[in-house]
Amino acid sequence: MRKLFTFLTFATCLLAFLILTPAAPGQSSEAEAKVLALAQRLKLTPQQEVEVLPILKAEAPKLEAIKNDPSLSGMQKMKQLHAIHSENAPQLQKIVSPEQYQELQAIREQDIKKAIAKKRGGGG
Repeated sequence: MRKLFTFLTFATCLLAFLILTPAAPGQSSEAEAKVLALAQRLKLTPQQEVEVLPILKAEAPKLEAIKNDPSLSGMQKMKQLHAIHSENAPQLQKIVSPEQYQELQAIREQDIKKAIAKKRGGGG
């Protein structure tokens, strides 16, 4: 029981540190909020959060930069976003359940479609 309490305390402290640490230059609080919302939507355990959040936070600025680049066509955005997602796929698959990973993929596809629609002027 004591080990579980210690672990949960550690996980909570680490999570608080990750959340409260200032965002890297160029990383908006909106991107940070998206990462946290994604973690909630996937119903990550405290242990999964400790492992997954740093990965998602690291890729967030790259994803936002691609989505907000007006010089890229919809197809270029889609390819670049998929490439970034693929970089971290093996790591994420080791941490989350197959169901959580499937949900993550569905959320990411939705996000890519929004980014492409935004480029076409279809709103966001």
